[in-house]
Amino acid sequence: MTNTTWLTREAYDRLAQELKQLQGEGMAEVVKRIEAARAEGDLKENGGYHAAREEQAKMAGRIASLKALLENARVGEAPSDSTTVQPGTVVTAEIGGRERDFLLGSREVAADSALTVYSERSPIGAALVGARVGETRSYSTPAGKQVAVTVTAVKPYAG
Repeated sequence: MTNTTWLTREAYDRLAQELKQLQGEGMAEVVKRIEAARAEGDLKENGGYHAAREEQAKMAGRIASLKALLENARVGEAPSDSTTVQPGTVVTAEIGGRERDFLLGSREVAADSALTVYSERSPIGAALVGARVGETRSYSTPAGKQVAVTVTAVKPYAG
């Protein structure tokens, strides 16, 4: 299974800028706070020190996540095919008797949208990649239940 993630150029640039900021100014600021708190003395009861160290760990995690995402990103426009489910498409599907809309791709692409996002590596995403309008496929939930999904519409993600 590939780790490639589809991103719009805008999302890629936004994430690259976030990574640059975190690796530069962001991390430098946290290191300064850690040094200042360390200078206060006893670290066992120094809440500022522990909070800064926790923030540093979270920041390091986000940096690693962004690096991996950007290194494996497929950058480009949303697919123009509006009959086949693929990363970068908004899918309308009937799931459990209810019609739902969602983006197949990365949450990072739809960061400013209320649209639900499923990765193409998620159970529902993996089941639907390549499906055509009118086609029914199924996927297994973590509890082992089979869920049928009928694709009713597909359109390119417009952002």
